[in-house]
Formats: sequence, C-alpha cells, structure tokens
Amino acid sequence: MPVAHVRGAYIHYELTGHGKAPVLALCNSLGTNFFMWDAQLPALLKHFRVLRYDTRGHGQSAVTPGPYSFEQLAQDVLALADAVEVQKFSFCGLSMGGVTGMWLGIHAPERLHKLVLCSTAAKIGNADTWNARIDTIRKHGTRSIAAGTMERWFTQRYRENSPPAVERIRHMVESTSTEGYVACCQALREADFREAIAQIRTPTLVISGTHDPATTPQDGRFIAERVPAARFVELDAAHMSNVEQPEKFTEELNSFLASSV
Repeated sequence: MPVAHVRGAYIHYELTGHGKAPVLALCNSLGTNFFMWDAQLPALLKHFRVLRYDTRGHGQSAVTPGPYSFEQLAQDVLALADAVEVQKFSFCGLSMGGVTGMWLGIHAPERLHKLVLCSTAAKIGNADTWNARIDTIRKHGTRSIAAGTMERWFTQRYRENSPPAVERIRHMVESTSTEGYVACCQALREADFREAIAQIRTPTLVISGTHDPATTPQDGRFIAERVPAARFVELDAAHMSNVEQPEKFTEELNSFLASSV
C-alpha cells in the first residue's frame, strides 16, 4: 500500500473507490491502525472514495520523535489530502481520531464537508492518568496494557461472543510502536477543546457507546450540545463501537453523510 511523504514523515494510507465519488477520510484510535475500519469499508465504498491512513506513530506510518500535538496530527491529514489531490472531504475519527477531527473542525472548516466524532471527548482524561499510562508504556511496552484495554474497549458480552475480532484489535495494540504510542498520549494529555468546539460550523455527528468507560455518552453529549446543530447517536457498545456494532454504526454514518444537513 502507498505512503505519502508529508511534513517530514511518511504516512501509510489507502485511497479506494470510484474516482468521482466524494471523499471520506477515516482516522484510527490510539493503539490501532486503519484496518480497524474494515467492517465499514464495503458499505462506504458504494458512495465514497475512502481515504484510510495510519496516524503518525501508528501502524506503518513513520514514528517521528515526540511529543506530538493535534495541530501536527491534523496538519498531517491536510497534507495527505493535498498529496492525493483531494481539496474537500468528510472526516470520521474515533477516540484519538475524533480529537483530530475537532481540530480540523475548529481550524480548517473550509476543507470539510461533514464531520463525524466517535467515542471521543473534548478533553480525554487528565494529566495524572496520561502520565501514569506513559510511564507504564515506557517501562513495559504496549503489550503490557493490551488485555486491560480490551476490557475497556469491548463489553463482556462482545468479548465472550467474538473472541477473534477482539484478538485482532488486541494485536493492533500490542504491535503499536512504544515511541509512537507515547507521543500520541502526550498529545492527548495536552488537548482540551471544551471551549473551542463551539466554533465548529461543519455539520457534525457525534457517536458514543452506552458502555464506554473512557469517553462516556456524557462526553459525547457535551460535544453535541456545544457544536451548533450537531446530531448525537448512542450505540449499545463500549469504546470501539464501529467494531462491536458494525452494522448499526455504518448505518448511522451513511445516513448522516447522505443527509442534506
């Protein structure tokens, strides 16, 4: 798969779909890669050119020295879009990817058609929790947190009924670069868009999982209440709602992107 050399790094991406269709960019969560969107791809390709990419420090993208910032991560998206000659696109990001989406909505609205923010929050965690996570990863690597992450990302019901799907995501976490993971944790530690999201004017959908302990439905409603005319949807899932409820997630995503608002 191709890489784009942008902003001092190479970004691993895939652009698929009919050449004249509108473009939808998909942004991964902390500790995963763009294959986390596999379940959505067949339905989305009926209507969109889909641009999936690995966030800097993740997957097969470059691991450049940290700490990162969301300005840096979002500018990567804009530079990647320029590299593949896409001027305007819709953007869907989950968790960390949703924070990237907020930066784009605040600072680059002229590049966006629509914005979808999934399993995310205007401020995720606090400095103490992120510093503890960073310390653990530096000492023991991403493998040390993978099992606990699966317990937060998926409901017990899903973990028991769909072990291969959970194991696939667990492997993504375990395979993530220690340096890249830490650099993105540092970006999340500093990010706080609780005030700035009121500036977003791009049509926005917020998706939360009922059982998500990391970015709760209350966090999602907070965003939806402050972004003018945002739409809010809650799914019967934990954090990785696109994996745990793929049909419902994709239905909500497609419906919003096809709507006239």
